[in-house]
Amino acid sequence: MFKPQAFIATLGVASVIAIGAMTGTANATTPTIGLGSASSFSILAGTPSITNTGATTINRDVGIHPAAAVTGFPPGIVGGTIHAADAVALQAKTDLGLAYVDAASRPITATHGALGGLSLVAGVYNAGGVTLDLTGTLTLDGQFDASAVWIFQATSDLVTASTSNVRLINGASPCNVFWQVTSSATLGSGSSFVGTILAQTSVTLASGVTVNGRALARDGTVTLINDTFISTNCQTIVIPPTQPPFTVAPSATSRVAPSAIVAPSATVVVAPTAGVTPATSTPVPGATLVAVAAPVIAAPVTGPLTLPSTSTDHAPVPLVLFAAALAAFGVLLLVRAPIRRP
Repeated sequence: MFKPQAFIATLGVASVIAIGAMTGTANATTPTIGLGSASSFSILAGTPSITNTGATTINRDVGIHPAAAVTGFPPGIVGGTIHAADAVALQAKTDLGLAYVDAASRPITATHGALGGLSLVAGVYNAGGVTLDLTGTLTLDGQFDASAVWIFQATSDLVTASTSNVRLINGASPCNVFWQVTSSATLGSGSSFVGTILAQTSVTLASGVTVNGRALARDGTVTLINDTFISTNCQTIVIPPTQPPFTVAPSATSRVAPSAIVAPSATVVVAPTAGVTPATSTPVPGATLVAVAAPVIAAPVTGPLTLPSTSTDHAPVPLVLFAAALAAFGVLLLVRAPIRRP
């Protein structure tokens, strides 16, 4: 026999559980990978050398340890410092090892061996035992979350095709993209790559590659040919949007503090009936003085303007309260249900 009391109680409890699950999913994020002192390097290598051919430009430091051979600079240009077998390079290599182990141990979100044509939100993506391949364009969608992190686990090699591209949209940051490579990484000519490569063995760049990030090799060499390394300011503030159409809360446009109002008696001028001529400031006897408020220009507020978030990622509180009330009402009906005797 259908019992409405039991149905209402079950529906309420199920609603509370479902809403809690959705809220937990919305709040789940992938922590970033800490690079330590390795973060100041564009290039790190082990042995036997770092080699460059042509007009490669590197904006951060270059380091190698335990080997000390760095060739091709000049004609290559290093914007930072070259650390060859010194204590700074040793510490960076140690921190690189810790970052590598961290990235390799992250729980997997999904498995993808071929990345070309995919659009991926933040998560941990494993190659599944094959060469991690990128042909065409890989799109990383930040979903307007400045802390969104992507970790790619190449279980063997990482190979990108010529003219391949990593595209960032909706606030995705190159500072939060990491490629953990169990063997070696090879980037194709004319390709555009984003993120930090954490390779166990070596990294090889063909001619004309642009890297918005780093090429860090634990054991082997790094080879460059007319390549370009750039970096992005990782302190960029991203304002959380609403769901489309995007709007800004009305209170966000107010920059003047309420205390900036000046009393009406701040300025005294002569009324037009006073008979004072424009050429003189001497009032005519019997003139009436009238208080007129002077316009006030408040000093601009310094520092960043913080806008309130209107994101709808979290389950709304009224919905949670309604589900809880529904569950309580069902339980009450069950308790108060009359006992029917045969």
